[in-house]
Amino acid sequence: MKNSFKDLKYQELLTKRRELKQKYFDLRFKMVTGHVDNPLEKRVLRRSIARLNTLISAEERKMKAEGSK
Repeated sequence: MKNSFKDLKYQELLTKRRELKQKYFDLRFKMVTGHVDNPLEKRVLRRSIARLNTLISAEERKMKAEGSK
């Protein structure tokens, strides 16, 4: 899962980030109600979102650099 995001296009990265953020949001509510099977999933999701944010910002910088040429 760590490196599976590198092959995605910019729009796919944005879509995947939106999906993971929604999943993280739902998981937080489940944790409050106490119905979570794997509490470590919260950390994994948070880190995956951070990886996506890093890749998205790198793509944006690359697009900005190409646009200024």
